[in-house]
Amino acid sequence: MQQIFNRYVNYLEAERNASTYTIRNYTTDLLDYFSFLKSRKIDSLHEVDKQVIRDYLSHLLDQGFVKVSIARKLSAIRSFYRYLMREEIVATSPVADTSSPKLDKRLPGFLSQKEVLELLNAPDSSTPQGQRDRALLELLYASGLRVSELVNLDIDKVNLDANEIRVRGKGSRERVVLMGKPAAAAILTYISQGRTRLLGRKGTPALFVNRSGRRLVERRVQKIVEKYSAAAGINRRVHPHMLRHSFATHLLDGGADLRVVQQLLGHADLSTTQIYTHVTKSQARKVYLSAHPMAGGKQNNEQEG
Repeated sequence: MQQIFNRYVNYLEAERNASTYTIRNYTTDLLDYFSFLKSRKIDSLHEVDKQVIRDYLSHLLDQGFVKVSIARKLSAIRSFYRYLMREEIVATSPVADTSSPKLDKRLPGFLSQKEVLELLNAPDSSTPQGQRDRALLELLYASGLRVSELVNLDIDKVNLDANEIRVRGKGSRERVVLMGKPAAAAILTYISQGRTRLLGRKGTPALFVNRSGRRLVERRVQKIVEKYSAAAGINRRVHPHMLRHSFATHLLDGGADLRVVQQLLGHADLSTTQIYTHVTKSQARKVYLSAHPMAGGKQNNEQEG
C-alpha cells in the first residue's frame, strides 16, 4: 500500500496540480485511514468493502471527530479510490455510495472595508520585506487569489500596463485576474526596489520571494497575514483566504454580477460563489437592524412612552 500511496501523491502533484495545503491534508487523512486498516489487520486494498468503510466512520465518531473533519477524510478517500480505479488497481470503490455527514452551513468570515484598509497600511514600506508584504496583501485583496495561486505566481505573469495577472488555478485552469491601481502601484514598488534587494544575486521566476531569495511558501504567507492583522488591531484570527472572502463580499456589496465574481474567483460551479450572496444578505440585515430607526421597535417604544 505504501508504494501505491507514494504514486498517488506524485499524481496529485504532477497531474492534479494540487496545492501544498491539499496534498498535506490528503496525506494526513489517508495515513489515518491506513492506520485504521492496519489495526483491523487488513493488508490489501482489495479486502476493503463497504462494511470496512462504515466501521471506519464509526471509529471516527468514537474518536470525537466533528462532521466537517469526517467529511474531509471521506473526500480524501474518495479521491484516492478514483485514482485506484483509473489505474485499474481496484475495480470498484467501497466509498462510492457512502454519504458524507450533512454539514451545517457556515458563512465565510470576511473583513470590513475599514479593517482591510488598516491591514494594508500595516507594513513598513520603507524596507524590502515591508514592500513585499504590502504588495502581497494588496494583491490578495484586490484580486481574490487563493494563497496557492499567489505563491506559485511568476513575475512574467504580471502585466502592470493592463493591471492584470494570468493565474493557473485549480485543475490547471488558467484565468486572468484584475487588480486596481493601489495594488499595481504596490507591486511596481516591490518589483523595482524590494524584490531586487531580497533576490541579491539569486535568480528565480517567482514574484514573491523570502529573505534568502527563494519563492515564498504558503505557511509563510499565513504568518505574514497574522502578523499584520495583529499590528492593525484586528482582534480575531485572520487568514489569507479571508482576504479572498472579503474580495468577493465587497464586490457583491458594491453591485457586481454574481457570474463576474465567479469568473474572477475561478470557481467552476456558480453554486460555490452563491454562498457570498448569503453573506451580503446577512450583512444587509445586520446593517438594517442597527441603522434603521424603526427596525428594532425602539422608536415605537419611545413614541408610545
